[in-house]
Amino acid sequence: MALSENEKKYFMKEAIYEAIQAERIGEVPIGCVIVWKGKIISRGHNLREHSQNATMHAELLAIQEANDAVGSWRLPEAQLFVTLEPCPMCSGAIINARVKEVYYGAPDPKAGTVGTLMNLLTDKRFNHQVKVEQGLLKEQCARLLKNFFKQIRKRRKQQKKIK
Repeated sequence: MALSENEKKYFMKEAIYEAIQAERIGEVPIGCVIVWKGKIISRGHNLREHSQNATMHAELLAIQEANDAVGSWRLPEAQLFVTLEPCPMCSGAIINARVKEVYYGAPDPKAGTVGTLMNLLTDKRFNHQVKVEQGLLKEQCARLLKNFFKQIRKRRKQQKKIK
């Protein structure tokens, strides 16, 4: 089922909402939703700091919840919306889950593997390729991350002044 531009924006705004939930608890603001047959079936946002678990990325949490929702590790009709370009670990999970489409907002110049450093999702050497659309609500997604890290730098600078 092809999504309209309005539907894509709606689902990315839901991923942005998840990113804001992460930011509210001090996590890097990255959010993800997975859509199946036009409906959101799962959500996730980063929980690495709270869990102290390197695998608690928004995409992995959303994929696990989607697997439970459909009763299968395969997600061949799924459309994944995430605010930041997936890393190698998340790209691997997306391929292994057989996700159909990925839409992401901001590129990740340090770890992005859906077009920035490489593109794992469309690499023909893998047994599954994923349709990718990049830059959906890019400015909003990037602004969340920039503001988050700006605030961290500001706090660190203030703490240095106090010492």
